[in-house]
Amino acid sequence: MSKAKLLVVEDDPNLGDILKEYLEMKGYEPTLCRDGEEGWNKFKKDKFDLCLLDIMMPKKDGFTLAKEIKKVQDDLPILFLTAKNQKDDIIEGLKIGADDYLTKPFSMEELLLRVNAILRRTQKSTEINQLKTYEFGGFKLHYDEQILEGPKGKNKLTSKENELLRILAAEMNKLVNRSHALKQIWGDDSYFNARSMDVYLSKIRKLLKDDPTVQIITVHGEGFKLIVSDN
Repeated sequence: MSKAKLLVVEDDPNLGDILKEYLEMKGYEPTLCRDGEEGWNKFKKDKFDLCLLDIMMPKKDGFTLAKEIKKVQDDLPILFLTAKNQKDDIIEGLKIGADDYLTKPFSMEELLLRVNAILRRTQKSTEINQLKTYEFGGFKLHYDEQILEGPKGKNKLTSKENELLRILAAEMNKLVNRSHALKQIWGDDSYFNARSMDVYLSKIRKLLKDDPTVQIITVHGEGFKLIVSDN
């Protein structure tokens, strides 16, 4: 089995070296960059399984780098490393599509748990045997292709949008437990992941507006349902 390739972009030379050595010791293949510009150039030249990005960096900050990466490869998972613990940063990271967030100082054991959880989720999404197509209302979810086909054409989905919509479609008109969905897709039901799922649900709701018979309703304190009505 090949080693997972990690793009590590961290301007603190001591922390960067520690991260690289620790991740190598744990069986990963990290590529260390010292600023956002170098990180962007490395990303363009190689294929990675996960990005670990510092936020405050010279030449190009982590948010800007993440946006550029997502434009090219929207389903590449991103873990932000930051000295800040501000709500605005967490929201900004969620909007970009971050998978997780670690505030410095953090332990290497905690970092490893987060990295393992993200990679386990992304690998599971390609390994589990599921239906290839789900139909609901005027839509077809082509799961293997990550495409939602609707009354007004096709939309390419991110990996998390695809997984979340698959779970909803597989349980059409039934309650999907919030905690179960979080653990299945994100690895755990933390506050950060719950906020992240809300962002993705909002995106999916917008995609489903083309058919008024299809809607996602929230059952407060429990979860949500993909409802398909007769008319």
